[in-house]
Amino acid sequence: MSTRLFVATFEREDDIVRAARGVRELGYRIRDAFTPYAVHGLDSAMGLKRSRLPLICLVFGLLGAVAKLSFQIWTSAINWPVNVGGKPMASVPAFVPVTFEITVLFAGLGTVGAFLFMSRLWPSKRPATLYNRSTNDRFILVLEQTDASFDLLEVQKLCDGYGAVSTEEQIEVE
Repeated sequence: MSTRLFVATFEREDDIVRAARGVRELGYRIRDAFTPYAVHGLDSAMGLKRSRLPLICLVFGLLGAVAKLSFQIWTSAINWPVNVGGKPMASVPAFVPVTFEITVLFAGLGTVGAFLFMSRLWPSKRPATLYNRSTNDRFILVLEQTDASFDLLEVQKLCDGYGAVSTEEQIEVE
């Protein structure tokens, strides 16, 4: 099965953001955007949902804190109780620094792992540069032609109005 794509190339980040808003207002589906650096406002212009990575970071951080605190209480009060200077067996304030460090470690490693898994960036995966100069100095907006209502001339005129350097139609074979 093949998919028809419309690719527009821009020189400035403002142009791609305005073009993405204009294309979405007309009801066309944006497949992806390629930029040499993060462009603020492009995600909302494309209609992307908020990332779930902050929630994943919180979950992994809490998991690390609970696991480390449970382990420290178990080792000091249950498995190997040693009375040191009359202090309580499970002295939680003494466990705070190490628990904090493990919380940060679990949150960081869990977030990186979840990011790599969700974006399918496996360690042995070879990068594929889809469009020339997309990592240097060009901003590329890719639209998917989902049905016969896709008006190629209208979209091309719209992108040219927003300052597109070049536009082309491609066929992606799956």
